[in-house]
Amino acid sequence: MTSLKKASHLHPAWVVAAVAFLALVGAAGFRAAPGALMVPLHDEFGWSTSVMSLAVSINLLLFGLTAPFAAALMDRFGVRRVVASALTLVALGSGGSVLMTASWQLIVFWGVLIGPGTGSMALVFAATIANRWFEHRRGLVMGVLTAGSATGQLVFLPVVASLADGAGWRPASLVVAAAALAVVPVVWLVVRDHPEDRGVRPYGAAEDWTPPARHVGGATRRALEGLAFASRQRAFWALAVAFAICGATTNGLIGIHFIPSAHDHGMSSTTAAGLLAAVGVFDIVGTIASGWLTDKFDPRVLLVAYYLFRGLGLLLLPQLLAASVHPSMVLFIVIYGLDWVATVPPTAALCREIFGDRGTIVFGWVFASHQIGAAVAALGAGVIRDGFGTYTYAWWAGAGLCAIAAVLSVVVGTTATDREPEPAVGTT
Repeated sequence: MTSLKKASHLHPAWVVAAVAFLALVGAAGFRAAPGALMVPLHDEFGWSTSVMSLAVSINLLLFGLTAPFAAALMDRFGVRRVVASALTLVALGSGGSVLMTASWQLIVFWGVLIGPGTGSMALVFAATIANRWFEHRRGLVMGVLTAGSATGQLVFLPVVASLADGAGWRPASLVVAAAALAVVPVVWLVVRDHPEDRGVRPYGAAEDWTPPARHVGGATRRALEGLAFASRQRAFWALAVAFAICGATTNGLIGIHFIPSAHDHGMSSTTAAGLLAAVGVFDIVGTIASGWLTDKFDPRVLLVAYYLFRGLGLLLLPQLLAASVHPSMVLFIVIYGLDWVATVPPTAALCREIFGDRGTIVFGWVFASHQIGAAVAALGAGVIRDGFGTYTYAWWAGAGLCAIAAVLSVVVGTTATDREPEPAVGTT
């Protein structure tokens, strides 16, 4: 290999990170859709909250279970191939849903197609970009890329809610599909799999940096070996359960059920969607700040603070929901937004710190638990709503889970107790 040159002016890593951010925004279009579309779908088809929650739950479950395999597939086939394919799946699922006439089709389009697509564009993608292209500022970059999903929510949620309320849910679904497809050519033209593919070192790498050995086979086996190794570590289970609670209390509860719950209290769906979009605004600030803090402070301390603040917000939420927006609700939106995925940079940093070169794949499995938690909460909250006629018990359950997550964050260790070498390069 020719010697790697030092990038002049703007390092290519920042260009790759910018396009990765754009891809995450495009993939986040569907993340804005379910909460805004549940009421129109109920009005047209008469589907219950439980049925629609099941479709979202399957989506979240497949989203999470795809993530660790996507990380290994990115190692095997390249980042841009996997990302371009994932965005295409999201577009097919969202665009195809306009043809559905039965609830089982909702499960196919929202769950079976979009779930793996969004899972391949999960935070593992952000971790892969941050770990490969950056030696310095990894925490900050991880925070910025994580904020891409929040930005997507901010951009798409008001549009989707407005279209669903006016033109109908079908045009809203087509907008989500078009947004995902639009990013595909940009990813293909700009993103490269490794810095050395552009003839540069990672940002901040030392002059004597040499490219690490690449894994050229056995993507599925590497993902499963990563799980087998991590599952023997107490730290993995502490991180995984805490992150499952993170998913339950964000994507599963607030992300899916905030708009229907606010609608129960007399608030218009458009107003509730605007509040949820505002969560995305503050999420961007909170996540980037969390990335900066992760570079400077113990990630465990940060996680304890984040989970406790989130639990307090959920505990108070039933008293805050009303037909109109008031100052206490605005305060909840600000605090919850700042805390929304602030947990991601410190969790990713702990995976890297504890599990070394396996950190990205292990983070994929930790993220899988995040989505499993979200899936359980999405379905559970729907069942609670249909059974009790209110979401109050779901919010209180989420608050209790956040307290458990804070305790688990304290017991996370610092190293793997029996770290093994990576499998030999080139094995299948």
